[in-house]
Amino acid sequence: MEGANADVLSAMALALGAAWASGINLYLAVLMIGGLGVTGAVDLPPDLDVIQSPPVLATAGVLYALEFLADKVPGIDSLNDALHTFIRIPAGALLAMGSVSGIAEPWQAAAALVLGGVVTAGSHAAKTGSRAIINTSPEPFSNWFASIFEDVIVVIGLLLALFKPAIFLIWLAVFVLLLVWLLPKLWRGLKAIWARVQGLRDGNRPAGTGLAATFRGPPETSPDSPEAGGPPAPKP
Repeated sequence: MEGANADVLSAMALALGAAWASGINLYLAVLMIGGLGVTGAVDLPPDLDVIQSPPVLATAGVLYALEFLADKVPGIDSLNDALHTFIRIPAGALLAMGSVSGIAEPWQAAAALVLGGVVTAGSHAAKTGSRAIINTSPEPFSNWFASIFEDVIVVIGLLLALFKPAIFLIWLAVFVLLLVWLLPKLWRGLKAIWARVQGLRDGNRPAGTGLAATFRGPPETSPDSPEAGGPPAPKP
């Protein structure tokens, strides 16, 4: 019974870990999981045999190298993230479903597919939104730092998922809590970016849309200002 519970815990951590990592860097996730499977460091489920094949690993390596470079260029990274919305989420969902093959009933595999897609979408949204805000921020926050930080947490997270599944599930729970806190702020920041673009097109210069403005929230308005419905300024 204990062995069965350990297998379920490991499969759950692998499924959620693969999905979570795919939303941040799909090709690094495939390289890590498939590479560790090939070396025998971990035993992967039968449905993940495909990511252990040399052609898949070679392709993932080339794509990771290209994304590593694109991820460091402001603007190009956001375009890359937008295009990968249609790649990361379905791939993360399929990796999650494949992670439970052999121990799950059909309905459980379907649930893993859906849950994996949701987890991948969450981590992808966090990465994509934060990068868009960083790219328009006047603060000296480097794309290089953000990109390397993302790769590091993917490596750490997957190592925990594969070798310390219980600790990874705690890690993921903390991430979900941070995501619940972060997503509304990212949405506000993205709306501010759009307002800034519209303002520049109209010849105006709206309030800042950097990291500080995103987490600080919208500026307060005086009750007497016209924006707050106060009395208009006297005409000369």
